[in-house]
Amino acid sequence: MRRREFVGLLGGAAAWPLAVRAQQSERVRSVGVLLPAAAGDPVFQARLAAFEQELARLGWIIGGNLRIDMRWATTNAAEIRKQAADLVARAPDVILSTGDSTVPPLLEATRTVPIVFPVVNDPIGAGYVQSLARPGGNVTGFMLHEYSIGVKLLELLKEIAPGVTRVAVLRDSASPAQAAQFGVILAVGPMFKAEVSPVDMRDAGEIERTVETFARSPGGGLIVVGSGASIRHRDLIVGLAARHKLPAVYWERFFVVAGGLLSYGANTLDQYRRAAGYVDRILKGEKPGDLPVQAPTKYELAINLKTAKALGLSLPLGLQHRADEVIE
Repeated sequence: MRRREFVGLLGGAAAWPLAVRAQQSERVRSVGVLLPAAAGDPVFQARLAAFEQELARLGWIIGGNLRIDMRWATTNAAEIRKQAADLVARAPDVILSTGDSTVPPLLEATRTVPIVFPVVNDPIGAGYVQSLARPGGNVTGFMLHEYSIGVKLLELLKEIAPGVTRVAVLRDSASPAQAAQFGVILAVGPMFKAEVSPVDMRDAGEIERTVETFARSPGGGLIVVGSGASIRHRDLIVGLAARHKLPAVYWERFFVVAGGLLSYGANTLDQYRRAAGYVDRILKGEKPGDLPVQAPTKYELAINLKTAKALGLSLPLGLQHRADEVIE
């Protein structure tokens, strides 16, 4: 062997362990994502994009130092349980779990793999955490809202449509958190001179029948509170409100984008960005039980002027000026 080749070989051998050590020091981490929606759902696509963008800002490269195992589990409870069990079996470093339909099956499958939720109604009442300040187990994340938001939704409905005297609250009756939020709205109804009644969202047929019956009497308005069922049936609900000329307020802006009248609630894209921050901290060694469950920090008010005009409503200028988004 010639001297130059021998020296080059020695140089390469000396550098090789350094390259190997660099690769080993940045091992690929894995994040499981369980979504209660069909693949391509635009609402969840936007949320997922916000989550991934924040991970990128924090230095995680999908396909590089981070692998994401996506599960579009649809809204079927059996499919969600199946996907949850399969996801846990793959032993990801942390799982992003959206809402009350996905956290329970994940907890049935594991009490050790860290779970972060970007939106949940009542994590203490549901038994996910021991306390907001010290969750204590393998789950933490961010609440969708506090129960007092129901008062705000009723207040906004009366402000935008003062003639409303009857209010139907569309809620998921199977959810304790939804029952509690309905209770808050029911309790303050007399203060706003409004008769409050529930509409269950077990299936599309029930929603359509109940809203149609409710709309036969004058002075009606709708409040749609946050739940997976309301996302699943969003087009039906917005369509029923338009068909029956019912002023309606919603918990999220995507209803207003779809033609709903008004929304007020947490900025869910911000919630997913904050969840990415918790995922980052867990990947870097922190425990979910030590990360406090947090309330929303950003709320947004959105109004659809075209829908207001179709309903014959003249919106107060003060309300328009307070809005974060006005769709014309």
